[in-house]
Amino acid sequence: MSRQERDSLGPVNVPDGALYGAQTQRAVENFPISGLRPWRAFIWSLATIKRAAAEVNSALGVLDPQLAAVIVQASQEVMDGQWDAQFVVDPFQAGAGTSHNMNSNEVIANRATILLGGKLGEYKVNPNDHVNMSQSTNDTIPTAIRLGCLWRLDELLASVQGLADALKVKSVEFDPIVKSGRTHLQDAVPVRLGQEFSAYAKAVERDGERIRRSGDNLRRLGIGGTAVGSGLNAHPEYHKRMVARLSAITGIRMEESDNLFESMQSMADMVDFSASLRTLAVTLIRVANDFRLLSSGPSTGLDELRLPSVQPGSSIMPGKVNPVLAEMLDMAMFHIVGNDTAVVLASQAGQLELNVMMPIIAHELFDSMAVMIGAVNAFTQKCVVGLKANRPKAEGWLAKNTIIVTALNPVIGYAAGAALVKEALARDLTIQEVAVEKANRGELHKRDSAQPVTADEIKAILGDLRRLTEGGISGGGGGGG
Repeated sequence: MSRQERDSLGPVNVPDGALYGAQTQRAVENFPISGLRPWRAFIWSLATIKRAAAEVNSALGVLDPQLAAVIVQASQEVMDGQWDAQFVVDPFQAGAGTSHNMNSNEVIANRATILLGGKLGEYKVNPNDHVNMSQSTNDTIPTAIRLGCLWRLDELLASVQGLADALKVKSVEFDPIVKSGRTHLQDAVPVRLGQEFSAYAKAVERDGERIRRSGDNLRRLGIGGTAVGSGLNAHPEYHKRMVARLSAITGIRMEESDNLFESMQSMADMVDFSASLRTLAVTLIRVANDFRLLSSGPSTGLDELRLPSVQPGSSIMPGKVNPVLAEMLDMAMFHIVGNDTAVVLASQAGQLELNVMMPIIAHELFDSMAVMIGAVNAFTQKCVVGLKANRPKAEGWLAKNTIIVTALNPVIGYAAGAALVKEALARDLTIQEVAVEKANRGELHKRDSAQPVTADEIKAILGDLRRLTEGGISGGGGGGG
């Protein structure tokens, strides 16, 4: 069953009971692309703008108070999620976001009409003349993108800080464990497992600060620029009042734009915010891959970390358990990096007074935030919190690491150290065993002198491997090796 509505192109059949109208229905028919729907952040943010606009226009005396009241009520219902099913336009739609803007205008207009005792399609409240008063798609959509990102910004930052805090806890728990460092995936000088985790925690924390800083740039709103930034058909006080009203309604600090033309032409703030998400994604990919390496095996890999067993790992190999949360995090972050690429390409594709690629910028940003929040929370709670260290295995690998000879560089020199490594590997002995043996035979000498090195000196330097993780020069010598 359907009802007939009309727009500037003629009659359109709209499903009975639909709160949306003719222009939304045309978009549904024209863009059956992905089957995706708008993110809740987009629905909420645009409805918030419609509510604020009705209140401001009424206060300025350009909108009838009775019409403003029902627009406000209908908009609030949309903000509260009551009519999400009525937002049906695919993210891949007409440029600039006119279809999504009209979807919002029509839903609110029809609901407001019902509140006035009218019927669907009668439009006692008009989608363009009343709900869209003092607005254009060209200023509402970029404002909605900024507002929608800010809506979840605190939630995102809490997720990131939660992961950083969980990694900090593990850095303290794992601090007693001295293990082999690895550079180029080859043996390197010792580190403490806690030091590795402190680096992970700090990297995540710094990325959270990048997101916070870039998020602050989204607070500049261009609402009131209308079609091209000039503010045509908007009251001179509209921009200032809208920013204040949106701040009051949402409880989110907003700022007036210092150039409405720039706020409509440029998507640079969105690019910057997307880039901060991409930077965190890159960090998390690196951390997840380290987790996969350090937990590899267990029988034939490094096996220094034991990740929580959350599900069977194989449909054919009994008892196999995989690092599924780290794998999930990788895939989620790959997705976010891809979204960022779409944002970059769409942002540079704007021309003159308008970027017509805003619908995909909105979709990718809201998608990235949702995926980041979900993935980080799951990784934190289901992986990091329950993470265990395999201390015997980590210390066992360190015992076999010939590169601890680096600590002897200030005493015996680089060349002598390299010879010790070669001999230790050939004879399958530890560096300390070979060095003590050669010292007892008087075959090991101090760097730049003929003075022999004693076995006790070797043992003093290599006997406390934790000390090698704390910097400084071993053996009291001067200069680096």
